[in-house]
Amino acid sequence: MSVPEIRIRQLNKAPLKGDGDYVLYWMIANRRTRFNFSLERAVEVAKGLDKPLVVLEALRCGYRWASDRMHRFVLQGMADNRANFEETVATYYCYVEPEAGHGSGLLEALADKACAIVTDDFPCFFLPRMLDHVAPRLPVSLEAIDSNGLLPLRAASQVYPTAYAFRRFLHKELPPHLLEMPKTNPLARIKLPELKSLPKEIIDRWPMATDEMLTATPEVLADLPLDHGVGPASFDGGEEEALKALRRFFDTRFERYADERNLPEEEVTSGLSPYLHFGHISVHDVFDSIARREEWSVEKVMDQKPTGKRAGWWQMSETAEGFLDELITWRELGYNMCWQRDDYDQYSSLPDWAQTTLDEHASDPREYTYSLEEFEQAKTHDPLWNAAQTQLVTEGRLHNYMRMLWGKKILHWSDSPQDALEIMIELNNKYAVDGRNPNSYSGIFWCLGRYDRAWGPEREIFGKIRYMTSQNTARKFSVDGYLERYGNQKRQGALFD
Repeated sequence: MSVPEIRIRQLNKAPLKGDGDYVLYWMIANRRTRFNFSLERAVEVAKGLDKPLVVLEALRCGYRWASDRMHRFVLQGMADNRANFEETVATYYCYVEPEAGHGSGLLEALADKACAIVTDDFPCFFLPRMLDHVAPRLPVSLEAIDSNGLLPLRAASQVYPTAYAFRRFLHKELPPHLLEMPKTNPLARIKLPELKSLPKEIIDRWPMATDEMLTATPEVLADLPLDHGVGPASFDGGEEEALKALRRFFDTRFERYADERNLPEEEVTSGLSPYLHFGHISVHDVFDSIARREEWSVEKVMDQKPTGKRAGWWQMSETAEGFLDELITWRELGYNMCWQRDDYDQYSSLPDWAQTTLDEHASDPREYTYSLEEFEQAKTHDPLWNAAQTQLVTEGRLHNYMRMLWGKKILHWSDSPQDALEIMIELNNKYAVDGRNPNSYSGIFWCLGRYDRAWGPEREIFGKIRYMTSQNTARKFSVDGYLERYGNQKRQGALFD
């Protein structure tokens, strides 16, 4: 077995069926062909049974926040996957629901002919509930494979309250897992029996997506029951675009990352978050690229003392270590929360101290309060906040530093902290391509105290929650260019807050 056992989760008690026609990989989160433990596991099972491999990638239209933006991004990834699977031994079957509920029964029909099913283990959004619902109804073995992060989800048996505590745990436990990397191309030099065709009754009832569908043009999307008010993002989806973003980061942004990543006017971040969310690129792929760039080997950290410090432990450059702290510590901290707590997206999951201080200040007078609709339409008194919201709505992304300010001011201008949380989740999940992800929930809840500590002086509305203002942001960084780009106005003195 090349896939580590800790990454394999058995979801039902049904057996392998040696007389089935194929092994099915149900691709629901790791939508890629590279560095994919799930695909690797499906190949393992197919080789062991000497059976063909079928890859099902389906896209339903009835999920919450379904829109042209999200659908287009996934469809572009499906187009890449169809091309990438074409010259392999696997049979790629992509299906796009034309209307809500049309895909009902497809998985069960494929399962009737399958020896076993392998799928992706993703701890967020509707996917865990979907797997829990379908697993007992399938007649064959269903395994969920964790290909989410460098650290397997189940390597940590507790929820870590701070990045420092989690980082210290990573320093101690992560190195052995770095020796268990997924294969770059799980289908390279693989020999499996060929599947002549999928059952006709299945293809007739659930036709494969056409080439035209996978173009994801406005005309194609207009025929689907989606929110057409949320238009395409300013960037494309798919494995090829993800790899281009990675190369662009290293070629033009990496050397500037440490000094300029927080500057609103600059574009020096990796831009990989949407591709990581939809599984178009793997964190292992990104880490492998950094390790090769830094001429680094895992032996450098095998005997390192756990420090919990952000710098120095990896024995890489300052820029590389700063980026890895975001990619690994902060990103996987959110996954650590989501797989262990069903209430990861609920107000009740905030630390006790944060709930206490917010409750104590819940009735504080607010100079400004805005409704969800006013926030959504960027109709606040603050031009810098409005510019951030405009970027989110028009581009499908939000500058990393501005995302923190964006959330803090929603808390400041909402009727209650509970309302603020609902507004942040709604706007982020509706418009951000990287929303509905453990990492994005970390960012939202950080604005309310998760992974943080009590701060002084105690303030109205915020209590002991860390305080941020547009005024301070404009003093720390130049924002005129950001305002011109997204707000069509320059800063004029103390115009904010």
